[in-house]
Amino acid sequence: MTTTTYKKREDGRKFNELRPVEAEVGIIKRADGSARFKIGKTEALAAVYGPRELVPRFMQNPKRGILRVHYNMMPFSGSGNRVKPGGNRRSKELGVVIRDSLMPVINLNEFPNAVVDIFIEFPQTDAGTRCAAITAAAMALADAGLLMTDLVSSVAVGRIADKIVVDLDYSEDSHEEGTDIPIAIIPSTGEISLLQMDGFMTKKQLFEAINEAKEAVKHLNAVQMKALKNKYKAEE
Repeated sequence: MTTTTYKKREDGRKFNELRPVEAEVGIIKRADGSARFKIGKTEALAAVYGPRELVPRFMQNPKRGILRVHYNMMPFSGSGNRVKPGGNRRSKELGVVIRDSLMPVINLNEFPNAVVDIFIEFPQTDAGTRCAAITAAAMALADAGLLMTDLVSSVAVGRIADKIVVDLDYSEDSHEEGTDIPIAIIPSTGEISLLQMDGFMTKKQLFEAINEAKEAVKHLNAVQMKALKNKYKAEE
């Protein structure tokens, strides 16, 4: 384990501080539900279509509806090289990760043989894309009026040298002494619906990181709820 000291974040944030956050829902008029979530320079747009009949029929589930997530980064959205347009293995894998993070709060039992599609696009990114995608998708599903037991809020925490940090940016995500942990949490229960780790840390550091994530998602959930309430206030 490294003994290097990480003294200060490049953007001046405290170690447990999120980047600036923005959120709104109902941004895509032809979608059944939609949302925009921005954290720092990472921006996710989510659009929900359905429930609608799933074609071809052999893919249908006669007991409940199916959730599909389509994840895509626009060609010039990243901080590094140009992103290759179209789907790839990584985007498909992240679609599955995001879907599985959301499934614990969604009830699709009333929609047998149907599908709900979530399309997530990134006009710009600076780390934390899967977390932003989950947070945006949860709002879009709620905006679509689907039956949900709660929202899901997500943030990346990690270790940079000897420090636990919240909401890693690109420089921290790619730090040579860093460990990245995307976490998704169901706010009302504190249950974790996603926990991945790229790197290593001690058991003590892992529990510290999880506790920091639980505190951070309280703020993210409040932002999600405010965005949803603002839409319905505007429609009154």
